[in-house]
Amino acid sequence: MPSIPHDTPSEPFVALRGLLPPGTPVEVERFVDGLDLAERATAGPLSRPYLVLNMISSTDGRATLGGRSGPLGGPADSELLHALRTTVDAVMAGAGTVRAERYSRLVCEEHDREIRRARGLSEEPLVCVVSGRLALDEGIPLLADPQARVAIVTASQASLPLECRARIDYVRAARDGALDLAAAMGELRERLNVQTVLCEGGPHLNSNLLAAGLVDELFLTLSPKLAGGDVTSETLRILSGPELDPPAALELLGVSEHESYLFLRYRVLAPS
Repeated sequence: MPSIPHDTPSEPFVALRGLLPPGTPVEVERFVDGLDLAERATAGPLSRPYLVLNMISSTDGRATLGGRSGPLGGPADSELLHALRTTVDAVMAGAGTVRAERYSRLVCEEHDREIRRARGLSEEPLVCVVSGRLALDEGIPLLADPQARVAIVTASQASLPLECRARIDYVRAARDGALDLAAAMGELRERLNVQTVLCEGGPHLNSNLLAAGLVDELFLTLSPKLAGGDVTSETLRILSGPELDPPAALELLGVSEHESYLFLRYRVLAPS
């Protein structure tokens, strides 16, 4: 592992306290250093990128408040999200998440770019937007930025309007008229040299990736908040859609804590 610069921030750093395995509080940047995602991506005979889901949930299971995940988070969750983005080749999100969260370029701070360079990565991750029918608004900040690198993962043969100024690659993969996520992931690795992916949702994309056996780990932040509300079709959890059969089995790898937020790391086990 190359030497990673940690001389940041004028702002006080957030430290995560290891509960499993137990440990002293550690700065978020050093915490993600120990995840070894790049090493895991090359450890086995994967024909696709190594994929990690990163999600947040209230203690009673809500993935959003008012349609967004932001109100559930805190300083440590936000810092961990940005630190994880410095460790991977690509960040993936569904079209609905990109619209709701108004995605823009993900790594703009020079300190974070320096960290990525030290890890042997490009200065910014490729942003993979998954949209089966190419239902995207060209007004999304990410698509309007000429410096942004975007891969559109879709089953459609259409293209975005010329007003979209981002540098766009299309990964078109269809089977029986629907998006073939397994084929798309294979093309991301083969053609675009993507070996590690951080997926940030949403719930439908998460379910589809799990159903296709394409998820290797889950990072789940458990927010110390109770959201309440009636369970309706608008009540989002971290997974949405048909019930997984069989359910995805998880193995707990680690637990950390900061100000009552719990940060859980799971390995997703292949069905037996």
